[in-house]
Amino acid sequence: MQKKSFLDKAWEIQRRVEEKIKHIGKGKYGRIFKMARKPTDEEFARTAKITFLGMMVIGAIGFVIYVIKMIVAPWLFSFFGM
Repeated sequence: MQKKSFLDKAWEIQRRVEEKIKHIGKGKYGRIFKMARKPTDEEFARTAKITFLGMMVIGAIGFVIYVIKMIVAPWLFSFFGM
């Protein structure tokens, strides 16, 4: 068996990738890809704002949990003599 060169291996990988991608538009996701469109500037801005708000809420919840762990819990343990 002859050893494949780097270029032959690259072409083989390229062929396999193209073969897999060729079926994307025809499968169960084909309708979704055909219906998909680029969002308008207004839709993108609204989505970005909602995403940012969600990240801030999750961050605030994490910060409150951190404060409870670092400040409130030790104070409660010392208050009750534990």
